[in-house]
Amino acid sequence: MSKYNIAVIPGDGTGPEVVAEAVKVLKALQDDNLKFEFTFFDFGGDRYLKTGEVLPDSAIEDLKKFDAILLGAIGHPDVKPGILEKGILLRLRFELDQYINLRPIKLYEGVETPLKDKGPEDIDFVVVRENTEGLYAGAGGFLRKGTKNEVAIQESINTYMGVERCLRFAFEYTKKRNKDKKLLLCGKTNVLTYAFDLWNRVFNELAENYPDVKTEYGHVDAVCMWMVKNPENFDVIVTDNMFGDIITDLGAMIQGGMGIAAGGNINPEGVSMFEPIGGSAPKYAGKGMINPLAAIMAAEMMLRNFGEENYANRIEKSVMKVIKDHLKSLSAGKMGYTTEEVGDLVVKYL
Repeated sequence: MSKYNIAVIPGDGTGPEVVAEAVKVLKALQDDNLKFEFTFFDFGGDRYLKTGEVLPDSAIEDLKKFDAILLGAIGHPDVKPGILEKGILLRLRFELDQYINLRPIKLYEGVETPLKDKGPEDIDFVVVRENTEGLYAGAGGFLRKGTKNEVAIQESINTYMGVERCLRFAFEYTKKRNKDKKLLLCGKTNVLTYAFDLWNRVFNELAENYPDVKTEYGHVDAVCMWMVKNPENFDVIVTDNMFGDIITDLGAMIQGGMGIAAGGNINPEGVSMFEPIGGSAPKYAGKGMINPLAAIMAAEMMLRNFGEENYANRIEKSVMKVIKDHLKSLSAGKMGYTTEEVGDLVVKYL
């Protein structure tokens, strides 16, 4: 029997509502071969407003003891932007060394895409984003801040170690995915000539060890155009932190919106964290209007990361049936069902 200890951070806004449905689905999956134990943590805006504490130092060591983290959403309307995001999300990614951000871009039958004449057979690829370096490493500073001569510097940090392990993960993932076995490096070698010279060199070095993987390169601006024009050409895209942040949001839109988009912050040797991509959406909080499918698909990603493919497939197939046969829309308040009812439907078809 497999038993997994899951840390749950419901977070802010609609986070607790969608996480509740994801936990409901996981509990419904339990049988003689699969068990879960859930421990809840109150990190988020409400805790910060009450105590002034974003994330206690003990939290990192506590979370290292779990098999995975399931996150709802971070972002509170009464807390200045950046405090919670940096203090919780980025800190967890960095200190738990979740160096891969994994984002499936997959269009399901019954979901509308803004791309003309494209369907589920055209939109099915994955973005592997480096998650702990680049412009998000926080290197830089100000000179003469607050004056007309102010200088603001933000540096992109790219180490051989960080680049190599991200690219190696991408090659292995492409091989395991076994679709087109095509890996595209997304960068900007014609302008960012130092950072992406490193990325390109390591990419080509590793490619020699994966003769069955077809490799390509694309400038990030061209990749954005191709994602709109020819998404069917992609299998796996690997890129740095900033470009990955941008193209995955574009990917979420072409797969039908934030209502279905889930992502994983992966440490292949440690604790990984899974979350719906959409924000905390505080205006919908407590109204039972928010779509929980992205959070449920985050739980599905978590199971795949554990190697529990059969259980993950059951969740995915159930979600696909709910989308196809029941939901009027993936948008909040337009689904035709409440948040809880959508979760119940997923459980029904498991």
